[in-house]
Amino acid sequence: MTIPSVLYGILFSTMYGAVFHLWKGGKLSRLLLYILLSWVGFWIGHIVASILGWTFLSIGPLHLGLATLGGAIFLFVGHWLSLIKPLPAEK
Repeated sequence: MTIPSVLYGILFSTMYGAVFHLWKGGKLSRLLLYILLSWVGFWIGHIVASILGWTFLSIGPLHLGLATLGGAIFLFVGHWLSLIKPLPAEK
């Protein structure tokens, strides 16, 4: 990985988290959650694509296609899990 490809990855994944926040709304804590989820999912998707040798929508050494898919999966699952309310404790 080159430094420009890492910077592009950070830029794309941060943008995905910010756009998801604009779509779903919420407080600053939600924005930080979405950006973190997007970063983790993006880089896991990139690593999986590297291991499997898939080059779908690659930009140089950055496997943007699967990285975007990984970021989207993490964003949607993380958002869904954040909506679950814990049951009240029994006395």
